[in-house]
Amino acid sequence: MALAAKILDAIERSSWIRKMFEEGARLKSIHGPDKIYDFSLGNPDLEPPEQFHQVLGSIIAESLPGAHAYMPNAGYVETRAAIADYVSREQGVRVSSEHVIMTCGAAGALNCIFKALLDPGEEVIVSAPYFVEYGFYADNHGGQLRVVPSREDFTLDLAAIERAISSKTKVILINSPNNPSGQVYDRTSLEHLGDLLASNSKKLGKTLYLVSDEPYRKIVYDGFEVPSIFEAYTNSIVATSYSKDVSLPGERLGYLAVHPEADGVQALLGGFVLANRILGFVNAPALMQRVVTRLQGACVDVGIYKARRDLFYQGLVDAGYEVIKPRGAFYLFPKSPIADDVSFVRLLQEENILVVPGSGFGSPGYFRIAYCVGEKTIETAMPGFARTLKKALGHGA
Repeated sequence: MALAAKILDAIERSSWIRKMFEEGARLKSIHGPDKIYDFSLGNPDLEPPEQFHQVLGSIIAESLPGAHAYMPNAGYVETRAAIADYVSREQGVRVSSEHVIMTCGAAGALNCIFKALLDPGEEVIVSAPYFVEYGFYADNHGGQLRVVPSREDFTLDLAAIERAISSKTKVILINSPNNPSGQVYDRTSLEHLGDLLASNSKKLGKTLYLVSDEPYRKIVYDGFEVPSIFEAYTNSIVATSYSKDVSLPGERLGYLAVHPEADGVQALLGGFVLANRILGFVNAPALMQRVVTRLQGACVDVGIYKARRDLFYQGLVDAGYEVIKPRGAFYLFPKSPIADDVSFVRLLQEENILVVPGSGFGSPGYFRIAYCVGEKTIETAMPGFARTLKKALGHGA
């Protein structure tokens, strides 16, 4: 076999999300797109805000000299300055342009962070449920993912995190609003987490870094807010993108922002810039950098996602499912009515409903629904969800 053994193993363990998306494409080719209810992939269906189209058009019309030339690996200075001003307001800590590095999405940001921080065998602690690609990102750079449980409502279990900290720990990775649960970690939890990391850094004689993956930060409901990790802990780094809140996943644009008072901040920034280059990204896409320079704070209509969440949540509850109402993102994470979540997901496929088993997120016994789809799809799929629940419990055909 030509492929490396490590890649063959990774393919075998690869994302359930993509597997279900590919199954959806197969079924649509057989039955037609309108007969398949695909809730597998978190691919935003809302168009970018009108402001995006206006800014994009004006920038294309400018035809600036050198618009397609190489740039500093960290990105355009004016883009980083605009983002730094926005991050300063968002995080409540003054950030300058030098503390922002443009990346190829949040995935690019996380890979740069892990490349620069991890020595072979060092660990990244993450709470389940978590985005499955995190394990591959850590492994890319010789690290290992150390998974700990969250609490029953998917909030942080600080005691479990502390038990997992050892001499091998380098990074604690959080994701709020969380994919797949939609949970938002509150300010008190983050402050306690910051205290925990500060005391353990001192005990271990090394810096533990808190990394927050925040592509869903603006997609929150019911008055909830995503607290600042910069205010909670000095040795913290934000990784984010414009994929979800501005609906630009295909443009692969994001950034990382480092707390200006983090230990060894200049070395960190130098390492992240180098990683951006040697990982092959070189720099984030030039055109999109120019666009977002004029687009700070823009977001799709979150009210549309909220209406879908409410419709889906109530439909599942009425059908008899056990599910926690998400505070953000665009996912529901119901409990499977049978222990084997993979088997239950296959039962849903018999109704042409595609979701992702919780096993793919480190949380067997649950399944993820992405509700970035039209309301008609949600409404039409609900009877199939109800029938499958009865079938799984042995009360139906």
